[in-house]
Amino acid sequence: MPTSPRRSVRWLWAAVDLLIVAASVLVAAFMRYDFDADLALAGPVLTLVGVAVLAQLVLGSVIGPYAVGHERGSYEEIVDVGKTVIAWTIPLGLVGLFVQSQFGPRSLAFTSGALAMLGMFGARFVLRTARTRPDQLADDHKRVLVIGAGDGGRQVVRSLVRDRGARMHPVGILDDDPRKRRLRIEGVRVLGTRADLAEVATRTEATTVAIAIPSADAEMVKDVHDTASNLGLDIKILPRTLELFGKADANRLRSLNLADLLGRRPIELDRTAIAEHIQGQTVLVTGAGGSIGSELCRQIARFGPSKLLMLDRDESALHATQISVTGKGLLDDDSVVLADIRDEERMLEVFTQHRPGVVFHAAALKHLPLLEQYPMEAWKTNVLGTLNVLRAAHAVGVRTFVNISTDKAADPSCVLGYSKRITERLTADYAARDEHTYVSVRFGNVLGSRGSVITAFTAQIEQGGPVTVTHPDVERYFMLIPEACQLVLQAAAIGRDGEVMVLDMGQPAKILDVAETLIEMSGRRDVDVVFTGLRPGEKMSEDLFTPGEDIRTTEHPLVSSVGVPPIGGDLVGELLHGSPRESAEWMESASREHLSTVPPRAL
Repeated sequence: MPTSPRRSVRWLWAAVDLLIVAASVLVAAFMRYDFDADLALAGPVLTLVGVAVLAQLVLGSVIGPYAVGHERGSYEEIVDVGKTVIAWTIPLGLVGLFVQSQFGPRSLAFTSGALAMLGMFGARFVLRTARTRPDQLADDHKRVLVIGAGDGGRQVVRSLVRDRGARMHPVGILDDDPRKRRLRIEGVRVLGTRADLAEVATRTEATTVAIAIPSADAEMVKDVHDTASNLGLDIKILPRTLELFGKADANRLRSLNLADLLGRRPIELDRTAIAEHIQGQTVLVTGAGGSIGSELCRQIARFGPSKLLMLDRDESALHATQISVTGKGLLDDDSVVLADIRDEERMLEVFTQHRPGVVFHAAALKHLPLLEQYPMEAWKTNVLGTLNVLRAAHAVGVRTFVNISTDKAADPSCVLGYSKRITERLTADYAARDEHTYVSVRFGNVLGSRGSVITAFTAQIEQGGPVTVTHPDVERYFMLIPEACQLVLQAAAIGRDGEVMVLDMGQPAKILDVAETLIEMSGRRDVDVVFTGLRPGEKMSEDLFTPGEDIRTTEHPLVSSVGVPPIGGDLVGELLHGSPRESAEWMESASREHLSTVPPRAL
């Protein structure tokens, strides 16, 4: 069988090491005998040469660098080299010290071992340096300015220097740590700080900026993005450590996305608490065909429920969710439930049949302008629909009920906010009825959810524009769909009965910035932004809390809680509204009521 190239190289290095060992013994002998050749080349010294060479070969093949293939000059190879030399140096040295030695002077073995180790290390470092020496830049190579000289930056620079096929070459490094000002990594120098980006990029003729800091926050990313964009530079980023599997090398660099600029990154969860809450339980998700509901189903499935029930009135959406969760879309089992939460009898029928232990109520109407036009629909779905689900859950003894709310329920100013605030109060009312847990979870806009501003902007950009923004200063909180759903699961596991769990939304982002970023990322510079003015019920900035709410911490740093005054579910269910206007007025009044009673009945 032919010898592999890697194995051939390994034994070639074994031969180099044996020559280094022999030379080290002779050099040590010449130094010991003041360069007297007759003594240095005498029989005892040559005996030590032979024994040391044989020991290096045998031990190196068993426990040392010749037993496995190493990257030349790697930490692992250096450890194996050192281990092998020490393994023969110490025994030969002890023989020289305590036994009549046939190997010349007593110190010769120790001196020879030290020189041999230095020689082997030196040979490998010389090769590694020569191999990683920056090559002449080809015309088609991207000139990369790397931001960050920490562990991530080091690995990216090394990967770029060594990977001949990457067609990217580092021309400089920027780091804000003044102690790294004169640092060189693989021959590439730190040329300044982030503040010097424009000057250094011009001087080095950089074409690409690579953010190689896995912990980079949104402010840093946006600062680099703005400067690089003005200079016409391409921007790459190294994902966060939590997103990485393996080394943070150049192959991990990817294009900047909206989540990077908004600072929305993966979060750490108490998976044990979530698993204890869901594992072995029958879990029902309403609105399972929606963006939040479908992602909740996918994440819940990973925690091993005994049964996952996916409920929605949209059969096509249910079909898509079942495929994403199970890989099958046969719609032939009772895990998919076609039902409308507006139907009180149907809800009771479903809950009685399946008797879920945990319920995530995500079904709702959420489009603010439509609900301003048709407030009665918000009343029927968001208020009465939620009440129907609450009644059914209470009737069968659901152990944990989680109502998905919105930041628009905090100090509400629109029909959507009014209706969702009432659902929080209704959930608090049912929390007081028995010993089981009823909580609400409040968060803001979700990136990429169906019908979100991101989806709308993307569609407008694809059509050539214009992109419509209500006001240049309007801002909103944003989250990733997986991030929001993970925190919903966490809130369910630690929820306090009757309270609203408020997810940490980070810093709000201007909608104009989001629109401009999406336009830039699309590569279409000819798309205009048009301002249409705030719509009825819209705020300039959203709130996470209603003024006067007592904000409390929870077991998770990204989840807070507030209490809400309950509102009588029985009374709300009996209300009749004569017109959409009366419906809207009643919901506004009820959403701001601070007593456990309800406003006067509308007839």
